[in-house]
Amino acid sequence: MDTLTSDATFWITAGAILILLVLSAFFSGSETALTAASRGKLRTAADRGSKGAQTALEVTEDSERLIGSVLLGNNVVNILATSLATALLTKIFGQNGVAVATLVMTLLVLIFAEVLPKTFAITYPETVASRVAGPIALVVLVFSPMVAAVRYLVRGVLYLFGVRTDPDSNILAVREEIAGALQIGHSEGIVQKEDRDRILGALDLNERAVEEIMLHRSSIQMVDADQAPQDMLVQILDSPHTRLPLFRGDQENIIGVIHAKDLLRAMHKLLAGSDAQGLAAFDVMKVAMPPYFVPETTTLGDQMRNFLKRQTHFALVVDEYGGLQGLITLEDILEEIVGEIADEFDDHEEDQIEAMADGAFMVDGGMTIRDLNRAHDWNLPDDEANTVAGLVIHEAQMIPVEGQVFSFHGFRFEVLRKEENRIATLKIRKL
Repeated sequence: MDTLTSDATFWITAGAILILLVLSAFFSGSETALTAASRGKLRTAADRGSKGAQTALEVTEDSERLIGSVLLGNNVVNILATSLATALLTKIFGQNGVAVATLVMTLLVLIFAEVLPKTFAITYPETVASRVAGPIALVVLVFSPMVAAVRYLVRGVLYLFGVRTDPDSNILAVREEIAGALQIGHSEGIVQKEDRDRILGALDLNERAVEEIMLHRSSIQMVDADQAPQDMLVQILDSPHTRLPLFRGDQENIIGVIHAKDLLRAMHKLLAGSDAQGLAAFDVMKVAMPPYFVPETTTLGDQMRNFLKRQTHFALVVDEYGGLQGLITLEDILEEIVGEIADEFDDHEEDQIEAMADGAFMVDGGMTIRDLNRAHDWNLPDDEANTVAGLVIHEAQMIPVEGQVFSFHGFRFEVLRKEENRIATLKIRKL
């Protein structure tokens, strides 16, 4: 009778250990699948009617509660399985049962409850996540009170050591996750450099301000509204731009924007009857558009939406005092996404960078740091300056003279040419 009882106890305990190992494998695989599954693919599956994918999306909304519940369940079953194995093997091997139980359970848990289920889950993350989402949702619901208590306890302990945690902060922001995936894809040869730059450029629109890419006021071509119509026509025809600001008296006094087509249509109408007197009396303000002013701190994302909403492509940038700082066009913003958009009238980007025989590059000082980084996959900082010349002046804390050499951020900068106080040309070599 004692033998039958012992045999029954042995098999019941062994069966319980087996069931606990299966549960441990379930928790381990579920954690891996739900954290590795692409939310984009789950969303697509949910939109097609997959209830499992929809449940997986809901479960992973609060990642901290999910991971806490799964870890709690996993630890409970692992510890219980180890305790049962220790009690069972101690009866068989005596004092050596503890060592045997430790060795056996370590191998069983490592192979069948950790490596195997996690390998399977990482191979088919979305499929596994959709299938385990229902049971895991129930586990999360049951363990939520205990997980919440543990979370508060952990934050309290961290608070005592001076660590402040934000319960609403994301462990990994979406933008950084996408950017990291693109960088990995590019380093592995899966994502082309041009594709990576376009996507990152689109992601950066809301992080960058208009003042960073605007054409500075010193480079703006303007039309004097008081000059003779013939001179105005010649200036506009000679300009590579189709839209030009109109000023009167002072270039800070912008009174309108003239479009080359509007001007030519109006003048053609006057000249059609060979009315020279009518051309002399032409009033440019009758065909000029009202100026559109935007603050220099406007983000590129907001400004692109404003352009599309207003159905215009041209805006003048002003500072907090209303002073003219520059101008920006829709094309300027699109170039931040797709790269340089050049036509027969534009200065091509290649003209701003010239490779030299010694491995250095001759760079136009007015070239933006972002364009230089994109062209050569460099990482020069653009937080304190927008142009290469501005970066050198910021780092040098002075206006350099021709021939001066500086080394910072892993590069050697030599000032080759200046135009008054502006650095016109630089020689840059990577150290």
